[in-house]
Amino acid sequence: MLLLTFKSTKMSEISKHYKERQEKLVPFAIKILEMSELSKAVNENQDIIESIDYKDIIYLVHKLSVSEIPMEQLKTGINKILNLFYKSLNSREWPELKENEFFKSLLLNNSILDKKLKEIREYIKKINKTGITTELKNTLKIRFRHLLKYDTYYQLKENVIFPVLEKNFEEMGCLPIMWSFHDDIRRHNKIILEILEEENFDLEKFNKTSGKFFFNTYAIKFREEKILYPFLLLHLKDNELAKMQADFIDFKLPFAKIPGSRKQKNLNEDEEINLGSGYLTAKQISLVFNHLPVDITYVDENNKVRYFSTPKKRFFMRTNAIIGRDVKNCHPQESVHVVEKIVEAFRKGEKDRATFWINIKGIYLFIQYFAVRDEQNTFRGVVEVTQEINEIQEIKGERKLLSWDE
Repeated sequence: MLLLTFKSTKMSEISKHYKERQEKLVPFAIKILEMSELSKAVNENQDIIESIDYKDIIYLVHKLSVSEIPMEQLKTGINKILNLFYKSLNSREWPELKENEFFKSLLLNNSILDKKLKEIREYIKKINKTGITTELKNTLKIRFRHLLKYDTYYQLKENVIFPVLEKNFEEMGCLPIMWSFHDDIRRHNKIILEILEEENFDLEKFNKTSGKFFFNTYAIKFREEKILYPFLLLHLKDNELAKMQADFIDFKLPFAKIPGSRKQKNLNEDEEINLGSGYLTAKQISLVFNHLPVDITYVDENNKVRYFSTPKKRFFMRTNAIIGRDVKNCHPQESVHVVEKIVEAFRKGEKDRATFWINIKGIYLFIQYFAVRDEQNTFRGVVEVTQEINEIQEIKGERKLLSWDE
């Protein structure tokens, strides 16, 4: 039997009763997924339904995540399961969250999101009652664009909270699933904005897409407040929570402020490192990398993130929490196979570079992966380099004279 195993020193004893309940939980969940004798299964497992807690859910979702169930089917099933457990989970209050300054800010951030969602729903009701008008369409465009800001919070979860959980706890199959829900929310928000830009407004498509957007957004909010936040608060050490809070301060929440201030570590100013073609201090190396017009991330031969540069303008979020993280956990489940394919081809010596280019809100990004090999041609990892190329694409002819007009 796979139990929720704590790597941290806060490992707690799981009672015999708790183990027995978990042993019954997975078969019960499978019956829900398969809609097999559902009424009978619910009646026979009322004790589980009424006593379910956040640890049970994390255990259950992990067990389901390592099964052969496809992601979309798995997410649909998890929604059904949590809907059945909603009343029991919702009845549990966590006053400790409201007393902790960090979680108090996270709850406030969610509360403001809730307010904005309710305001939008009123406009959607008007559209369905009176029809679309230019004024209503413009109002909704403004408000849904504003909600795009909330993605900063999802990125913080993926780049700060998720790595900490991966380092401290073994069975965390729930994380890629939650990430996939984040991606659904992002996608639906963008589709809604596209619908609102269309000359011929499709009300049916708008209602269907906004319905999915609201459902997933509220579902994630509920799972944070009743499962994720209590788990973090009760099972992480104080110093780990403090590091998490510091990373959140660096990037800021969309709708609330995290208390405290970030203390920067000073690099050694004097000790020089022999780089083969010169001597630089750690401080100088940091300054050089951070002044290059590119994002750099280095993953070692063991697939662990070892370094990322911090230029003034980064295109993809990176936080200190990802140092030591397995690279496969740094990408959504639906696209991680591409990264694994690249790394494996590099490791085998079949390829040395992989190149992509994408357009994000009018910014063209050129993304390259380079195999890193030592003097003996031994694979030592991968460097990812991302560069904005809008200006480069516009270059024509030659410029041989100095010009600072731009």
